[in-house]
Amino acid sequence: MRTHGWSGSTPANDTEAIDRIVKAAADLIDGGMTEVNILQVAKRLGVTRATVYRYFSDTPTLVKATLQRAAEEFMAGLGQALSGITNPADAVVEGIALTLERLREHRRFQLLFSAPERGQYLPAVTSPEALSAGRGIVDQFDVDWRASGWSATDMDELVELMLRMVQSQLTDPGHPVRSPSELRDFLHRWIAPAVIALHPADSVTLPSN
Repeated sequence: MRTHGWSGSTPANDTEAIDRIVKAAADLIDGGMTEVNILQVAKRLGVTRATVYRYFSDTPTLVKATLQRAAEEFMAGLGQALSGITNPADAVVEGIALTLERLREHRRFQLLFSAPERGQYLPAVTSPEALSAGRGIVDQFDVDWRASGWSATDMDELVELMLRMVQSQLTDPGHPVRSPSELRDFLHRWIAPAVIALHPADSVTLPSN
């Protein structure tokens, strides 16, 4: 591992160096950068491009590593927040709401629902990458989908519906933007009935307000 640079704080080992490079890329995305590249990451870390290339052969490889890290963080946070919600409609409503909140708070999570191309990440909620990420998230819900009668096709179409709702809300959240409770009320009124209609045996906990 190179010992110069790093803005005066040299990583203890290669693992820490990789972690800091990936974090720098994620921070740049969170800060509004629409294209990540090796040079910008190197500048942020106070190292040369050669140092970054030691760990990542090119920009797409770095973007992929940043995507993987974002996926781990996103899945862990969402899984914890949705733990214990076993009703399909309730889980879908809360899953959409929490996804929107996290995407707005951390732009790097938008990589999960994009189609990476070179150093850019392009919104594409129906891309294979986005649908796969979405299915992975829904599969982690504490819902026994099979026992509730959901087929693989049902699940895939549900994921597409959820992703399209997320994209719509990100693109045009409305004026004024709904508060978290208002968003959940909206989703309960319009999305939850669609989930219930597919499998009427499922019940839903309606919002209290």
